[in-house]
Amino acid sequence: MKLSTERILTTHVGSLPRPQDVVDLIFAQDREEAVDPVNFEKVVQRSVDDVIRLQKECGVDIPSDGEQSKISYATYIRHRLTGFEGDSARPTPQDLDDFPDYRDKLVKEGHSATYKRPTCVGEIKVKDLEPVRLDVKRMKLAMERGGVTEGFMNSVSPGTVAVFQPNVYYPTHEKYMEAVANGMQAEYEEIVKGGLLLQLDCPDLAMGRHSRFKDLTEEQFLRNAEIQVEAINSALANVPADRVRMHVCWGNYEGPHTHDIAIHKIMPIVLKAKPMALLLEGANPRHAHEWEYWKSMKLPQDKVLVPGVVETTCNFVEHPELVSQRICRYAEVVGRERVIAGSDCGFGTFAGFGPVHPSVGWMKLKTMAEGARLASAKLWGK
Repeated sequence: MKLSTERILTTHVGSLPRPQDVVDLIFAQDREEAVDPVNFEKVVQRSVDDVIRLQKECGVDIPSDGEQSKISYATYIRHRLTGFEGDSARPTPQDLDDFPDYRDKLVKEGHSATYKRPTCVGEIKVKDLEPVRLDVKRMKLAMERGGVTEGFMNSVSPGTVAVFQPNVYYPTHEKYMEAVANGMQAEYEEIVKGGLLLQLDCPDLAMGRHSRFKDLTEEQFLRNAEIQVEAINSALANVPADRVRMHVCWGNYEGPHTHDIAIHKIMPIVLKAKPMALLLEGANPRHAHEWEYWKSMKLPQDKVLVPGVVETTCNFVEHPELVSQRICRYAEVVGRERVIAGSDCGFGTFAGFGPVHPSVGWMKLKTMAEGARLASAKLWGK
């Protein structure tokens, strides 16, 4: 994993806007319609080439493929694992249920994604590794063409599979997580074997509290979180910690977030996970104060922090000085060499949907890079 002792590096959480022709193809694929594989490959490769180039132009040091081939960061697995079929009800976040008039307004305005959320109804096994191998191949080619030396690829965590795909097959949550971990292990290893950093997306450890698991007691939720972290570590048995990042968030939507579980309650569990880099929200109004948490909870020496320094649910473009201030706060607490600047969440969490307008999202990445340059000058005095 690339680190720096000379300046603040930049990255982001992973998903980026997809052009309409890509959106059309992956929705057709999700509906199990016939899709010309040659055309699909051509269109998606062009899109990956474009997002790698744009990230480099924006000043992003560690880019991703933008999840261009995936309909969402969590439900794409129905095409890669057996056992998932049909559709399921969407659990509404508790904070939106508290404001039903606002919740209904969001739904009416199309803020609810329309992709399928299947249910686990059978044994989980690897169905097809070709999609992840193609993802890696596309990104490596785009990096070579773009002159980029390091990049990361997103993959869903076992616990996030549970948040989006309810289980009616396995007798317990623990057995479900064990099966998902065994199923996802091959994908995790393929990404790292391909020369990319692996990023596990883990909103289950925070957002899951007020969505899928909102009817549990806090004690039950935290026990589930322990099981989900154990599943991560099991699936990463053959992957070095310094090749893995994990993203934990409370939900990439513009809502009250008044039921977000406190960071001090989940972090002792989160820090047991193997990945070296931890990506956390740090810019939005509900979590911008949490840099102070690291004054009392020391970041383990083998971990790196990637705080969000730009928001991903509003179209304000942060001032570079504000970005710099946010970076410096974290650097002063955990050490400048152990901070990488990031975003709160993704800019294209679901295909064809995102609260930030695409062109504004690219501007946010530019201002993040500019803020990192300002922070580097302050922190290194040059």
